Amino acid sequence: MGRITILRDFIGIIKDKASQSKAALLSDPKTLSLHLALLRATTHDPFTPPDPRHLATLLASGHTSRATVSTAIEVLMDRLQTTRDASVAMKCLITVHHIIKRGSFILQDQLSVYPSNGGRNYLKLSNFRDNTTLLTWELSYWVRWYALYLENLLQTSRVLGFFLSSASSSVDKNEEEEKVSSLMNSQLLKEINSLGNLIEQISRMPNSLHTNGNILVDEVLGMVCEDYLASTNEVSIRVSEFKERLSCLSVFESVELGFASKRLEDCKERLSAVGQMRNVLVETVWGSISEMKDQVGNDELYGGEGRLMTMESSKNKVSESSRYGERVLKLGDSVDFFSGRFSKLQY
Repeated sequence: MGRITILRDFIGIIKDKASQSKAALLSDPKTLSLHLALLRATTHDPFTPPDPRHLATLLASGHTSRATVSTAIEVLMDRLQTTRDASVAMKCLITVHHIIKRGSFILQDQLSVYPSNGGRNYLKLSNFRDNTTLLTWELSYWVRWYALYLENLLQTSRVLGFFLSSASSSVDKNEEEEKVSSLMNSQLLKEINSLGNLIEQISRMPNSLHTNGNILVDEVLGMVCEDYLASTNEVSIRVSEFKERLSCLSVFESVELGFASKRLEDCKERLSAVGQMRNVLVETVWGSISEMKDQVGNDELYGGEGRLMTMESSKNKVSESSRYGERVLKLGDSVDFFSGRFSKLQY
């Protein structure tokens, strides 16, 4: 096994040198430094993370022209899709994660819409395998999970309207609460479900013996933990808003919210079993989720069926003419706002 590892490392060094030489000969001189920085950041060495200097060069390209940024994303995705080496794939995905967290708006935008002409999803690596050694075989699990996680992170960011855990999208908590309070129930449910998908994917991270202490895995864990804290903060804001609206939710919205709360609680149990996440569990957030789930459950049990029967009964009794009459506000009628923070206004 030791000889295989030494041979693999030697071949990896040769491949890295060959790739850089090929780039120097064939790349456009205008983007040569960018191409070389990517190759040097994504070497075949399974024990070194991407060099911060080369990552900085890639991120700096986000402050140039859109054409240059598009080239950078294309080169990165081509490297990710053509490699069969687990270390290279992991470093490419780490680079993608750095773009999401630290990239400029143009760089993030080009990443989120790639490929711009449609086609395959370049973060779908469900069939990735590197069976060279036991380490690369287990790193392959991480590559498949990490690619799916980043895809979920991008999808959640699209739903929220900003890149989660990104330095460029940080906003004041009061501003975020005010924005959330203006959302319709359907959009609020969509956001909490999307955040649930992301947290659920975090809870499914591999826990393999031979990658414990591996510096690439540790780098991934550090970045994912930051995302986890950011996602639980966003969940907390939306849970607080839903607790204000519980009495105003329809039966169907209550049921959907109950399912979302239950799924989040299931994630907590799985996350608590993962050593890397145990120390960053936000107990106050999980307590709020549990409390909301219980309140929604009681509402479904004691109020939901009654409300549904009342709705059906009223629907059968209301005449066509009275339906038109209900559209006109009368003295004493009340107006409901989306958020329960506002009291009903009387006219």
